[in-house]
Amino acid sequence: MDRRAFLTSLAAAGLSPLAGCSRPAQQHLPPGRLSGASADWGHALREPDKLPPPSETLRIPVAIVGGGIGGLSAAWKLAKSGCKDFLLFELEAEPGGNARAGRNAVSEYPLSAHYLPLPAPEARAVRELLAELGVLAGDPFARRPRYDERYLCAVPQERLYRNGWWEDGLLPHIGVAAAERAQYRRFYALMAAFRQRRDDGRPAFALPMENSSRASDLLALDRLTMRDWLWAQGFDSPHLHWYVDYACRDDYGTGSGETSAWAGIHYFACRSGEAQDAAGDTVLTSPGGNAWLARGLADSVRTHAGERVMTGTLAWRVQEAGEHVAIDLWQPTAQRSVRVLAGHLIWAAPLFIVPYVFSGRERLANAARRFAAVPWLIANLTLSHAPEDRAGVPLAWDNVLYDSPGLGYVVATHQMIRQWPQRTVWTYYRALSGLAPSAGRAQLEAMSYAHWAEQILSDLERAHPDIRQATEYIDIYRNAHAMVRPAPGLIWGPERRLFADSGRRAGERLHFAHADVSGFSLFEEAQYRGVLAAERVMRQLGRNFVSSLVPGARADSPAST
Repeated sequence: MDRRAFLTSLAAAGLSPLAGCSRPAQQHLPPGRLSGASADWGHALREPDKLPPPSETLRIPVAIVGGGIGGLSAAWKLAKSGCKDFLLFELEAEPGGNARAGRNAVSEYPLSAHYLPLPAPEARAVRELLAELGVLAGDPFARRPRYDERYLCAVPQERLYRNGWWEDGLLPHIGVAAAERAQYRRFYALMAAFRQRRDDGRPAFALPMENSSRASDLLALDRLTMRDWLWAQGFDSPHLHWYVDYACRDDYGTGSGETSAWAGIHYFACRSGEAQDAAGDTVLTSPGGNAWLARGLADSVRTHAGERVMTGTLAWRVQEAGEHVAIDLWQPTAQRSVRVLAGHLIWAAPLFIVPYVFSGRERLANAARRFAAVPWLIANLTLSHAPEDRAGVPLAWDNVLYDSPGLGYVVATHQMIRQWPQRTVWTYYRALSGLAPSAGRAQLEAMSYAHWAEQILSDLERAHPDIRQATEYIDIYRNAHAMVRPAPGLIWGPERRLFADSGRRAGERLHFAHADVSGFSLFEEAQYRGVLAAERVMRQLGRNFVSSLVPGARADSPAST
């Protein structure tokens, strides 16, 4: 859908392009910019015939396409295991995907993912990485390890703005009737029961999700929406429904009415990590969000294997050619294409690209069309000072506005406890949920900086009346394909299984390693998929390694597959 068609559709629906703005256009707007992923380069995949043919050919044992957490994790596992014969190709100017950060004179700030929950012992690869980075101390697989306090989110961690008042936590309490509070307690009791449940030794809901129970009653949850599940359980509390819808939008970019009930319950029931020095619901974070994790992976790869990452490179055609996979790569700045003949390809780019790139693999292409990516808007506001705050609990790391189209904001300088600066950066999040992903992308592309800045400021000034005066600059980042949408039927459906099983059988040369392969986008899932793909590749290459996923498993152990 182009800009004109999109604006026409708004008019037909009785909406103006600035619907929802409470202030006229002449109100003060601070300076800023619109930025985003390299959409123009990525859109070249729609017309591959216009790209130049390869001018040279490279031969390598392993190629990795995609430098997000999945691709970096695959490279990390290969490099640490002594397998250095690989190259990673990434379209953007730096790797990291959704874990990248921006920086200004005040602070580093996230461009997307901004925290990591305390990992449970089952998330072995996450624990291994945190120990390598020095963030987890002592035995990385202890039930309750110690963490570097600089990464443990400082208190207060969360607050909610509702009815002119800030309250602690994200579930509404002030003025909520006793009957609704009883529903809160029953909901949390159900989630606790799911957390404690084991089937044949498997948690009901685990991170990584591949370790979850396969009990039929649990898998059946994937066939209905989270909202329908709530109603079926007798939950009619509007505040509880808002909270669950918020949680789905926050983690999946999709409201509870479009999110698989399995995924919705997973959000509440999968996190069981503990620490010696923090409560179990504490998260790990930094001013730049999860960028420290992406940099840690990239630095480890460089340390163990040297420079193995080629940025500014787009994979535009993939086809199997005998004992190799042929990957045609376009380098836009050099205006040239290169062909890579790889013994194995680890595809760590989003799955929606597969139909555009993979030649002669209709089954894969059709399966990939089942995966819909959700668009997001992330805005970083540089503030000259903390703006006026409505009454209630003090400024927290995560600040949420009830009944907002956005998801609230996190404070980049929150971790600077001992040297709290006057200037700060707030990162505001909004998933364009409630519409088809293609319509959301059209809206993201069609609307101007002035439109988005006005929407953001109008939303925030409900809680902060002088936000306009405090805002020096707004960096608005558009991510048109931020994360896969876990719609009903995707997570335990055959299409996802097709990608999850890639590379298991001898002779298979394609391995899929993006978080999409799990059906939803979390750091733990992306890392698991990357490490799993690397271990499957090394198994096929006959390389010796110790699994990062299964305790005590080595290359010759089926348990590590």
